[in-house]
Order: sequence, then structure tokens, then C-alpha cells
Amino acid sequence: MTATLRPILTLAAKDILLEARTKDVLLSVVVFGVVVLVVFNFALDITPALADRLAPGVLWVSFAFAGVLAMNRAFAAEKERGSLEGLLLCPVSGDVLFFGKMLGILVFMLAVQAVLLPVYGIMFEFAGFTPGLALSVVLVTVGFAAVGTLFAAIAVQTRSREIMLPTLFFPVVSPALIAAVETTTAAVNGDGILSSGGWYPLLAIFDAVFILICPWVFRAVLEE
Repeated sequence: MTATLRPILTLAAKDILLEARTKDVLLSVVVFGVVVLVVFNFALDITPALADRLAPGVLWVSFAFAGVLAMNRAFAAEKERGSLEGLLLCPVSGDVLFFGKMLGILVFMLAVQAVLLPVYGIMFEFAGFTPGLALSVVLVTVGFAAVGTLFAAIAVQTRSREIMLPTLFFPVVSPALIAAVETTTAAVNGDGILSSGGWYPLLAIFDAVFILICPWVFRAVLEE
């Protein structure tokens, strides 16, 4: 267990450390997310009466597009430096590479969401950061990271990775996005986790399925 976990944490720490030193992607993603929230706030003229209905969708649109920007950089640094082949030649399994990259993306996205959520709360006059909302954010982000890691590995091999990644990503994660909006709406309305229907189990199943499938497909991608 330790022999497998250590390289995963090392790979994730490498990506996090590189980003912590430059902060280029983090700053650009946070600014993009804030701009999306501001534009939607003024474009839809969201009043307090409409906030409970419209704000969850706006929030997850911001999270999703900001996440795609982060995922595009998952393998881009190695590709640009010519070290992608060296990464693939590391004496570890494809599963280790997948989960190491996934963990780095997951931490990065959670950090961005931790910055955007207070902005969301201020703009839409929402202060009810409940356990239901936290659970929704974590479950959806885990699914995003799993699917995004796989498709980032596929897209980085193409010339138009900035277009290829969202084209592959959004159709697959659309069920998770719908569930995210529903669970966030329930949290905004003050409903408990148990009273939000089957959306949380759906998110858990989504995560479990793709955490099992994506590493297997990822190994096939590496062999090509």
C-alpha cells in the first residue's frame, strides 16, 4: 500500500509545487471564475428572489469552465518541456500516474473553489455553507478530476487540446453537473442531505464508476 501511495503523492506534490511557485494557472483560473460570476450576475439581473433558483447554475458553470482551464495544464507542462515521455517511462504503473495527476487536479480545483465560494456568497447574498453544499462540491469535484485527467491525457496528444478537452469533457460530466445544480439548490434552500432526493447517491455512483473506468482507459491511452 505504501509503495503505491508514495509515488502517487510524489507526483501530485510535484504538480502542486510547480503551480505554487509560478501561480500562473491559479491566478488566471480564479480571475476567470470571478469574471464568469460577475457577468452572469449582471446579465441575468439576479435579484434576491431569483438567487435561490439561478445562483446554483451560475456557480457550477463557473466551476466547470474554470476546471477545464486547470485540466488543460495537467499534462501540458511535461509536453512543452519534452518530459512527457520521461514521465511515461517512470517505473510505476499507469494507475499510479493517473491517480497522481488526478490528485493534483483535485487539490487545485478545490483551492480554486475555496476562493470562488466566498465571492459567490457575497454576490448572491448566500451565507449558508452547509455540510450538504460541502459534500456536493467534494463529490462533483472528484468526478470532474477523474474524467478530466483521462481526457487531458488524450487531448494533450492533439494539436487543438484547448478545443478537444471541453468537447470530450462536458458531454460525459453533464449528469454530474445536473446533480451538482440540484444538490446546491437544496443546500441554498436549507434542505438537508437526506431530503434532497437521490442526487447525492447519483454523484457517488458517478464517482465510483469513473474512478474504476478511467484508470483502465488511461493505461490504454499510454500504450498508444
